[in-house]
Amino acid sequence: MTSDLVYVVAGGALLLAIVLPALLSRWAVSSPMVLVGVGMLLGLTPLPDGLPLDPQANRAVIEHVTELVVIVALMGVGLAIDRPLLIRKVSSWRPWGPTWRLLLIGMPLSIGAVAFLGWWGAGLPLAAALLLGGALAPTDPVLASSVQVAGPRTGEGYEVDEEDELRFTLTSEAGINDGLAFPFVYLAILVAHEGASLGLLPSWVGFYLVGKVVLGVVAGIAVGRALAFVAFRSQSVSLRVAERGESLLALAALVAAYGVGEVAQGYGFLAVFACAMTFRSAERSHDYHAAMHEVAERLERLLTLFVLLVLGIALTRGLLADLDARGIAIGLGLLLVIRPLTGALALAAWRSTPEPGMTRGEKWAAAFFGVRGIGSIYYLAYAAGEAKELGTGWLWSTVAFTIVASVLVHGVLATPVLARVGRGRDPATSRRADAEEAARRAAPGP
Repeated sequence: MTSDLVYVVAGGALLLAIVLPALLSRWAVSSPMVLVGVGMLLGLTPLPDGLPLDPQANRAVIEHVTELVVIVALMGVGLAIDRPLLIRKVSSWRPWGPTWRLLLIGMPLSIGAVAFLGWWGAGLPLAAALLLGGALAPTDPVLASSVQVAGPRTGEGYEVDEEDELRFTLTSEAGINDGLAFPFVYLAILVAHEGASLGLLPSWVGFYLVGKVVLGVVAGIAVGRALAFVAFRSQSVSLRVAERGESLLALAALVAAYGVGEVAQGYGFLAVFACAMTFRSAERSHDYHAAMHEVAERLERLLTLFVLLVLGIALTRGLLADLDARGIAIGLGLLLVIRPLTGALALAAWRSTPEPGMTRGEKWAAAFFGVRGIGSIYYLAYAAGEAKELGTGWLWSTVAFTIVASVLVHGVLATPVLARVGRGRDPATSRRADAEEAARRAAPGP
């Protein structure tokens, strides 16, 4: 592919990324579906000749690109959530009940089920089976915009909380479980290096399951508080960037939070989400949050465009070469059986308070819409770099197939299902409505 053609293809694809969300808002077709399809069509042409697509040979590039996409998405998700979560205020934890159930009950059950199918059904080594379960565990904050909250509601007169329990649950779950899946990926790496042994459990539980989670959250909170103080309450006018609306602070925040979290030996993904939530808790009605969210969202859209196009090209250039009936069964089993059942079980154990609460239909929808995506690619690439035996072609093919199947199944069903059971704002129209409301309130009276 010549450099001139790269510009042509990139420009056309960028145009698609800009116009597709509005064009497809009323149709059972999602932007990721179209972008992956465009990439697959490109892969069938001579255009991608010379483009390096072998996942193991380009593992490091894949790891860092997908890592960046995920942390940008996590910053956007953390800023988008209106419902407060304060560490010292226990009452603020209760409205997050469905999220905790999906994370602490549904996700471990899902990991165990997929790992068991990989070990017993597909004959994988234990380390590879654990990696498959861990990599496919997190729901995706990148590809699941159609089932998530639209963005922060700001401005005077708004009650800053979520009005759509279904979208809030799916959004908050995706924001947190990208970090909580990491301990299980590390378990696979430890087993690959040292073999299966009960002696691994104390260090794994103490450091990887508990210690790194705590360190990541603490690092994120510290960065979020520091940046919020500077942006909103600094004595120096030049440092109070919120007053100037300098929204690029979102990029500084996500990079700083991730870096501090990793340097502190915690999970950087959790640090980014905790930073965003902490920053959002400061001056919750301030319009600056919406400006920062817009920057993160646009950057996420650009990065996702690139990843989806390359993924689509790779699909028709050999990425699925090692896919077999075992991988198809595990991928479809996760999407159609394991996630819905484990999610339903987790939410059934939750006794909703009178208000807010989830209807039975919303609980089933929350259980079903566990979109898999970019995070799964990152985890596989990361683990393959730590232990080469975990970077097999079969694992790459199975994970890629599961992501594409999720994009298709969830993309087709998201619009009709959420229109039937959802109660809150449609992300495709909510920002327009908010802008119109803000303009109406700002307009001078007669």
